[in-house]
Amino acid sequence: MSSDNRKITYARAINEALKQKMRSDDTVFVIGQGVKSPWYVGHTCADLIEEFGAERIIDTPVSENAMTGVAVGASIAGMKAVAVHPRMDFMLYGLDPIINQAANWHYMFGGGASVPVVIWAIINRGGEQGSQHSQALQALFAHIPGLKVVMPADAYSAKGLLVAAIEDPNPVVFIDDRWLYNNSGEVPEELYKVPIGQARLVKEGKDMTAVASSFLLGEAEKAVNQLADEGIEVELIDLRTIKPFDKEAISKSVKKTGKLLVIDGGWKSFGVSAEIAAWISSECFNELKAPVFRLALPDCPAPASCDLEKEFYFDSFTIISEIRRIVQQ
Repeated sequence: MSSDNRKITYARAINEALKQKMRSDDTVFVIGQGVKSPWYVGHTCADLIEEFGAERIIDTPVSENAMTGVAVGASIAGMKAVAVHPRMDFMLYGLDPIINQAANWHYMFGGGASVPVVIWAIINRGGEQGSQHSQALQALFAHIPGLKVVMPADAYSAKGLLVAAIEDPNPVVFIDDRWLYNNSGEVPEELYKVPIGQARLVKEGKDMTAVASSFLLGEAEKAVNQLADEGIEVELIDLRTIKPFDKEAISKSVKKTGKLLVIDGGWKSFGVSAEIAAWISSECFNELKAPVFRLALPDCPAPASCDLEKEFYFDSFTIISEIRRIVQQ
């Protein structure tokens, strides 16, 4: 199998991006909890410490604020830190260096200073982990001026977006989903970038547009493929970047189809789906044939019970039902 069409897992794609960037740029280093472990962060950091040593693969104590502050400070000083938060929930302890410092630095110095730090946040859900270990907080970080936010949905995007995030001169929040780690996809062996701010057209359609990201893109693709057998043609867009989201790609599609469903893995109120819905309602009002619809998590903390989790999280079957309902509008 050639390097152009080989299949590797999502986790390995991240691992490969880190290795290739660290080999080509000695200012890149990884810092976080469990990064020296082959399994703690889902094998995404496997073999890194053996190749690059403890000076560039820094396994930290459980102090999210301190390790994030170190990463931001080192990036201000000329390094390129990749700060790993194995559970996005506890990244909240590091909000001060992310929001008060990294996000504002470029602006406060009139563009004369940069903070090339990657804040790598991993979403954990399911398995009866409960409310404090199950949160998808992309909307929180997308709200902050000075932060870019990306959410890959497949192995190809994971590698390309991580490389782009590391090479970006200012802070990027790279949001990962552990449910994607074992998924496989075609990934080139060579180093490449997926442009930040550019969505991907997954499937063309004429009846309506659906926009999704991260794990739910795969569920949306299952739904769209099944509905195609019923004669319902849905145009599916992989958002890839939450902020800045690709307004041109979404508006172009909605102006063609006249209907939009925004699918998001966060809560519904004041979230990513709300921002996209508001913008499209303003930008494409005359072309809309129906209101913009949103599919997101209910406005309550995640349950710990396995049975309740099945009701709380949605999948391709929920998306199919919602699309059928919208097409009939």
